Amino acid sequence: MSRPLLALAGLCACAMSAAQTPAPVPLPPAAVAASAPAAAASGAGNRLDRVEVSSGPTANSRRRNSTASKIVIEREDLEKYGDVVLGDVLRRLPGVTLGGGRPGRGGDIRMRGMGGGATQILIDEERPPPGFAVEELPPDQIERIEIYRAPTAATGTRAIAGTINIVLREPLQKSNHEVRMGVGWDRNQPQIDASWTRNLKWGGPNGDEFVGAISTNGAVRRFFNNVDSGNRITDAETGEVTEQNTQIGTSENQNKSLNGNARLRWKYSDTLTFNLTPSFFLSQNEGSSQYNSEGTRFRDVHSENDAKNHNLRLNMSADYRPRVGESFTLRLGTGTSKNTRNSDRRDTQAIAGVTSERAQQDHNSVEEDQTSLNGRWSLKTAQEHQWVTGVEAERSQRTQVVDTLVNGAVLPGLVRFGNTLGTRNERFAAFTQDEWSPSKQWAFYAGLRYERIETTAAATGALPETRNVSQVTSPLFHILWKPEAFPKDQVRLALTRSYRAPSLNDLVARPSINTTYPDGANYQTQADRAGNPDLKPELATGVDLSLEHWLPTGGIISASAFLRDISGLIRREVMLETVSWDSSQRWVSRPRNMGSARATGLEFEFKARMDELWEEAPAALQMMLLRFNFAVFKSAVQGIPGNNRIDQQPRGSLNFGLDHRWKALGQNFGSGFNFNYVPATNVQQTETLRREETARRQFDAYLSWASGAVRDGINWRLSMANLLPRDAESSSEGISTNSVTQREYLTESWSRNKTFRVISLRADMRF
Repeated sequence: MSRPLLALAGLCACAMSAAQTPAPVPLPPAAVAASAPAAAASGAGNRLDRVEVSSGPTANSRRRNSTASKIVIEREDLEKYGDVVLGDVLRRLPGVTLGGGRPGRGGDIRMRGMGGGATQILIDEERPPPGFAVEELPPDQIERIEIYRAPTAATGTRAIAGTINIVLREPLQKSNHEVRMGVGWDRNQPQIDASWTRNLKWGGPNGDEFVGAISTNGAVRRFFNNVDSGNRITDAETGEVTEQNTQIGTSENQNKSLNGNARLRWKYSDTLTFNLTPSFFLSQNEGSSQYNSEGTRFRDVHSENDAKNHNLRLNMSADYRPRVGESFTLRLGTGTSKNTRNSDRRDTQAIAGVTSERAQQDHNSVEEDQTSLNGRWSLKTAQEHQWVTGVEAERSQRTQVVDTLVNGAVLPGLVRFGNTLGTRNERFAAFTQDEWSPSKQWAFYAGLRYERIETTAAATGALPETRNVSQVTSPLFHILWKPEAFPKDQVRLALTRSYRAPSLNDLVARPSINTTYPDGANYQTQADRAGNPDLKPELATGVDLSLEHWLPTGGIISASAFLRDISGLIRREVMLETVSWDSSQRWVSRPRNMGSARATGLEFEFKARMDELWEEAPAALQMMLLRFNFAVFKSAVQGIPGNNRIDQQPRGSLNFGLDHRWKALGQNFGSGFNFNYVPATNVQQTETLRREETARRQFDAYLSWASGAVRDGINWRLSMANLLPRDAESSSEGISTNSVTQREYLTESWSRNKTFRVISLRADMRF
């Protein structure tokens, strides 16, 4: 392979980045302090030796030695910007964007711009417990994050866009404490959090019979938001504006959370090990909003809400290794969750000159219990085969109670749905896979996975029981090639089948009535929402090609291209329906299988230390780390004219950053910045409904410094997120037929969300 081809490979190699050597990642200030004397003694030519802080595999070795393409984020990168929300860590990676949410507050995590369940989230290679939201897990409790761009049989195939596996804090080889405290400001609202990690090790001749780590985190955060939205109705024939409403006001809320998890390992013998992983997530949220509405409908609105969530989980496993290269693993997990939400909305209506008061109270309570049992057998042979075969079974029982009162009475049309919905979800999966490395240059992976999900729902009203079954068989193939002539280069190819199962809310959601037009005729942009029990799984055939070029001391240039051919695309479609909850026909948004779609894209990643790019770089700049990545996405949904992209998928993303370390005044300093950009989106959702969102720009920076010895000193970190705040705007536009007048109207709705600087100061101490 010629050098020009290698350069092209470097430009094409990012989506399947799953196996590599150590990429240069700056050390935490404490680690820099420990390594400085050794570096001075060994000279500039041996600087990389001081990067080796632990005896375990590095992020780059995990990435480079994996047949399947993946990126690994270690604790150092999790800590670098002082993020308190996981999504803010991930959005700096190639091809990862956030949907919704304001800067510094996280959002829906999306790989390749595809949301709505296309990205699979795992915790320790298992799906999260019921009721769990990934934003509830603070980065302090995470050991590392593994991102797979193509699915494997063992990690699961409900991953059309990819998989994010979150590994919780792992036991360390020495007993110590780690304490972290932080204080921050979000639009002058206080943010306080603290965490503690205790590493355990005792028993046995070598003190390693019992090893574990216990981690807890507590936080209190207050947020301020603006309310700035509106809608306009225009007669399509005459151009006359028949109705217009604008809402201007504020909302505030306070969130309290307490989370904890432990990972405990008991080495019973040389062949048998037991593991115990308990966890809990508790949160409480209280908020209120008030705004004035000028226009046709409302004059004054005030609402209050509160929510409480608790999630308890216990995972147990046994690992038996009868001989070298062979292991049997059995996992049992059980958990329970309860989420309650209450809201009280009071507003003054002004319709056709008639003023009336309207009060609506909503209560929503969800309780869910889940049990899972997994078994896995693994065998590594002398012929360089790594066989893994396993089965998974999971059962969950869910009870949801919904009460909606309008002026003290239940809406007559909702009576038939009852106020209690019971659901049962059963999942079974079986898989087998083999990784074979016939030589140092080639590695092959072949896998097969079968998965069946059955959902049953029954309400207390007059509705019949509903049942939905989805089952998918997925063949998977990965190839890794390391050209002998160019040992720093790697080529990856994956052919896979993945799918997206309908979510429980998509299948059995109780109707939710639009609050702007709660009765009578409504419009496309103010539609009611409901579920669809007839949904089928969304299937995707995927191709991933990536090229990776590793620089001499660990930097990387990579690029990748991907293709997803999707059938049975699940998408919300707004249609005019005759409904039971109103005497007029209503526009209702339901998820439906809408046919086929194709998504393609290119992702590029560059990461290098200055001395890798410039051999004669001054000593002060040699440890400077440059980071750059961008992604381009393209998609088309069959049967929809115009800009028919997958819903809310941006055209791409871009990140540029720099990290630097230096020593001054007897202390070790680190600093850096990152610029994140996601272009505006303009999506034709249906033939008559279009949605737009403005571009997202975010500039973050940090400064860290360490005082005292590595073991007993304090590491300080000043983080500044969204330093150049910009308003985030979204709008929808559609053509609706009024079910009463039978005339066509142009309907428009819009919202403008202010964003704010988020400043935080954190102190880390180990002893």
